[in-house]
Amino acid sequence: MAESTKKTVYSACALCYHSCGTEVDVEDDKVVAIRGLQSHPLNKGKLCPKGRAAIEHLYHPDRLKYPLKKVDGQWQRVSWEQAFSEIAEKLNRLKEEFGASVLGFFCGSIGVENNEIVSLTHRFQGAFGTPNFFSVESICFRMRVRARQMTFGRYVVEEMDSPLYILWGHNPAASDFPLAMAIAENMKKGSKVVVIDPRRISIANKAEMYLAIRPGTDGALALAMIHVMINEKLYDAEFVERWTYGFDKLVPHIQRYTPEWAEAITEVKADDIRALARLFAGTRGASIYHGTCTQDQCANGSQTDRAMAILQTLTGNINVPGGWVAGPRLNFSDLMLPIPGLPLGADEYPLFHQFWGRTSPYGVMNMVPEAIPDKLKAFIVSGGNPLVTMPDSNALQEAFDRLELLVVYDLFMTETAQHAHYVLPSAHYLESWGLGYNYNVCHCLPYLMLREPAVEPMGECKTTLEFYAGLAEACGFGELFPWRDDQELVAHEVAPSGCDFDALLQSKGGMTFQEKSYDLKGRPFPTPSGKIEIYSHAFEEAGFDPLPTYLEPFKSPQGPRWGELGAAYPLVLSTGTRVLHYNGTQLHNLASMQKSEPFPRAELGPQTAASFGIAHQDDVIVETDRGWVKMKADVSEKTMEGVVLVPHGWEGEANCNRLTDAQCREPIMGYPQWKGLLCNIKKVN
Repeated sequence: MAESTKKTVYSACALCYHSCGTEVDVEDDKVVAIRGLQSHPLNKGKLCPKGRAAIEHLYHPDRLKYPLKKVDGQWQRVSWEQAFSEIAEKLNRLKEEFGASVLGFFCGSIGVENNEIVSLTHRFQGAFGTPNFFSVESICFRMRVRARQMTFGRYVVEEMDSPLYILWGHNPAASDFPLAMAIAENMKKGSKVVVIDPRRISIANKAEMYLAIRPGTDGALALAMIHVMINEKLYDAEFVERWTYGFDKLVPHIQRYTPEWAEAITEVKADDIRALARLFAGTRGASIYHGTCTQDQCANGSQTDRAMAILQTLTGNINVPGGWVAGPRLNFSDLMLPIPGLPLGADEYPLFHQFWGRTSPYGVMNMVPEAIPDKLKAFIVSGGNPLVTMPDSNALQEAFDRLELLVVYDLFMTETAQHAHYVLPSAHYLESWGLGYNYNVCHCLPYLMLREPAVEPMGECKTTLEFYAGLAEACGFGELFPWRDDQELVAHEVAPSGCDFDALLQSKGGMTFQEKSYDLKGRPFPTPSGKIEIYSHAFEEAGFDPLPTYLEPFKSPQGPRWGELGAAYPLVLSTGTRVLHYNGTQLHNLASMQKSEPFPRAELGPQTAASFGIAHQDDVIVETDRGWVKMKADVSEKTMEGVVLVPHGWEGEANCNRLTDAQCREPIMGYPQWKGLLCNIKKVN
């Protein structure tokens, strides 16, 4: 009998963007245990349910193991060589006939969690010569990054530890496991919490203040708080004088945005707005923690993000412990190649693409349905499920079905994969090399570690490098992917950082690469004015109001389409509620997750439910002018009356993006308006 082999490898969880550190036990080439890495500064030895379910995810019986091709509507197993050859032939033919830009790429949330997927996708994109890359950045997070960059000249982030956490549309218990741990620990030491949300989340019961707000109106509340701070002279005058540009223009501009004005819009009492402004301004090190995409996904998204940045600035809570901090940066090798042309949407939404000569590679996903087949004829989807996660699923599905070629590279047969021509099996994060890092993105923790593979890929699954290098070879530019294996690729990635690959490997978990500094020296804000831009040059040059304003959701009780839609859709809808057990569409197929969250819930208040004849856990239909979903009613006093909240990430009849509208866009960066829509709800008979 062969002697049993055991080992422990160190990895970073890739099931959400936090990249929590893990120790993985392997016995006889099989993963048998996974636990949090004690030395990791983010998760400190603990894992959320997603991280603890990694083994179940790795060995799920529905894992794709072999390349598949759709023939006469049925899936047939093919070799990688055949798949690469046929896909390359179609891509090269389309390029020759119509130009390279007809190929689009999509990376899902996995492309945020897994640097290798997004980096190698960009590299193949550049090698092929198309500018059209789409990702979750079209709906999530990137707007906030751009707004802060245009205000501060760089991306500043909130810290884990703060004396005052303003959770603004953010529920750490469901979506930010490390922050939830930090808040719980710091509340024992006296830290305070404010919750602003249409739903009374669990931590609100311990909060200093809870403010129920109508979805999509956060910008009005932020403007009224600025009004209070200025008129009551609560702002940090010394900081504002030294470090900001445009405060003199803000003072007269903000006078119309009174707390009473905001109350009529947000349903937050004017006195509560004043109390919150005073609490925030009076707390050194206070910080706004707004949802990863909550405020972005409304009509006023960019201006709301700017208003929140100005609030943080007026209080002087920039580069102070507990506030927003410009943390250290880590340099990786840039795997991207030069990309010709402009991505879809760059002309219509220029600030999403570039400002001050700084470009980003993302196209506007909301514009994809209308671009097929005239501008886009083929798509490669890597680690994503856009037919569920992106806006207006009905329109997007119809468009994807018109593609001449759809290739999906994934772990499972997703709803998007079901519409593909080729489905190619991906290696799991526990089966491949990669980088796990937290730097100036996740609560300003400068930490880097390797994702060391625990086991070999199952079946014929290929790593991301193997997938793109093989397809590149078939397309005729294989020399642009010169790395012999994934380990060599990761060593190449990390080389410019100053962290040696072998040292990282021997560190058994990673290392802090640079200590934070709170000093503001030299020119800390690389903007045209050299200061924090309360008055935005970038917005002004693009033709938008350089000071934050308010725009009502297009489809809302106070919006321009209420007269057209209000009678049929009298309730306010917000999509995107989250639970700790799922990340987008991921993990819904795991039995352990299903036990905790067995069905999607449409949340509404008791008075609203009674007026529509609905009882708790009734099957209900939620309907908008774009489509309908079927869910179970979750009737609770925690949910604001007149509002329906539905979750993101469920497939089939529970896909909330059957309710959303790709034409209903935020006017500055083209984001979808998912907060503050109009809907109806009815019991299923």
